[in-house]
Amino acid sequence: MNHQDQTQKSRKALFTFLKSSIAILTTLFLACSSGHTQQTQKESRIPVKVATAIEKDVPVQINTIGHVEAFSSVSVKSQVAGELAHVYFKEGQMVRNGELMFVIDPRPFEAALKQAEANLARDIAQMKKAEVDARRYTDLLKKGIVSKQDYDQFITNLEVLRSIVKADKAAVENAKLQLEYCYIRSPITGRIGELLVDQGNVVKDKDTVLAVINQTKPIYVKFSVPEQELPSIRKYMATGDLRVEARVPSDESHKATGHLSFINNEVDSETGTITLKALFPNEDEYLWPGQFVDVTLTLTTQPNAVVVPSQSIQTGQEGYHVFIVKPDLTVEPRPVVLGTSTNHNETVIVKGIHPGEKVVIEGQLQLAPGIKVEITNSPEGDIQSRGNREEHTY
Repeated sequence: MNHQDQTQKSRKALFTFLKSSIAILTTLFLACSSGHTQQTQKESRIPVKVATAIEKDVPVQINTIGHVEAFSSVSVKSQVAGELAHVYFKEGQMVRNGELMFVIDPRPFEAALKQAEANLARDIAQMKKAEVDARRYTDLLKKGIVSKQDYDQFITNLEVLRSIVKADKAAVENAKLQLEYCYIRSPITGRIGELLVDQGNVVKDKDTVLAVINQTKPIYVKFSVPEQELPSIRKYMATGDLRVEARVPSDESHKATGHLSFINNEVDSETGTITLKALFPNEDEYLWPGQFVDVTLTLTTQPNAVVVPSQSIQTGQEGYHVFIVKPDLTVEPRPVVLGTSTNHNETVIVKGIHPGEKVVIEGQLQLAPGIKVEITNSPEGDIQSRGNREEHTY
C-alpha cells in the first residue's frame, strides 16, 4: 500500500469517529434537555392543600358570649335582732326549701311570749268578771236600783276590757311570730354560699346579710345579640322553642342545652343590642352563677347547603372568591356569595360552588388564574371523614 492510500484510509476512519461522537453527544444533549424541561415543569407547580365542597344540612345559628345567672337569688337576713346562736349548714352545700339554717337566741322572745300570754289571761279574767257583773246590773237597772248613768258607765268599761283582750291576743300572736323569726329557714331550694356572719355575733334585724342562696336548678344564661337579628329570632320563636347551647370555653367536650325563654322589651340604644335569656335544666350543675360561656342560638336548619372550609374564602377588590382546582390541576378564582358560618370553621356558599368541587384551603398567596398546582393532601378521604365526624353535632 502506497503512502497516498494510507492517508485516505486514516482520514476516512477519523471522519467515521467524529460522526459517531457527534451523534452520541447530540443524543446525550437531547436527553438532558428533555429531563431538565420535565423537572422545570414539575418544579413550576405550586403545592397546595385542598378540600372538597360537600352538601349537608346546616343549622342557622347565632354565636355570642353569655353570662350565667341564678334562677333566683336570696340574701338571707334576720327579721329580729339578737345573738346568732346556731348555724345548721356547711358553706357551699345544697339546702332545701324550709330547711333550718340559723337560730337567733330565742330566750328573750320566749320570755316576751310568756309575758304576753300572762297579760292576756289576766285581762280575759277581768273581762269575764265584768260580763257577769253586766248581767247583774241589767237586772238592777230594770228594778230601778241603779241609775241609767251608772249602768252605761259599767257597760263602757266592759267594752274597754274586751278591746284590751283583743289587743292582748294580737300581742301574743306578734310574740309568737317574733319567736318564730328566731328560727331562720331557707326560702328556696338552692346552693348556699359563704357564711357572712359567724356564730356568736349579734345581728341587727333586717340589716345584716347572713348568707346568699342561689337557685341553680334550673338556671339562666343571659346574652345579647345585634338588633338586626331580632326579626329572625321573633319569627322562629313564634313557631316553637328555640334551642340554645352553652359551653364553658375551657371545656370543649361538654355543653348544656336549654331553650330561649326571654326577649327584653327594648333595644339598648347605646350598644345596638337586645338582651335575651335562655333557661337550662342544669341538673348536673354544669353551669355556675357568674360564669362566662360561649352561647349558640339555633334558629332553624338549612337543608342541602353547600359547605366549604372557611379558610378557603379569600377577599378581593370585587368581593369574596375561592380558588377552584380543575381536573387538569389548574386553578380558577371563582366569585362566591357567602351564607352563614357554622361552629366547625365551615361556611355555607349560597352561590358559586357546586358539591364535589375542590377548593384550595392552603397556599392561595402564590396562585393566579391558570397556574398548575400539586395537591399535597387527600381531600376526598379527609373531608368525607371530617363531615361524618361532625354530622351528629348539627
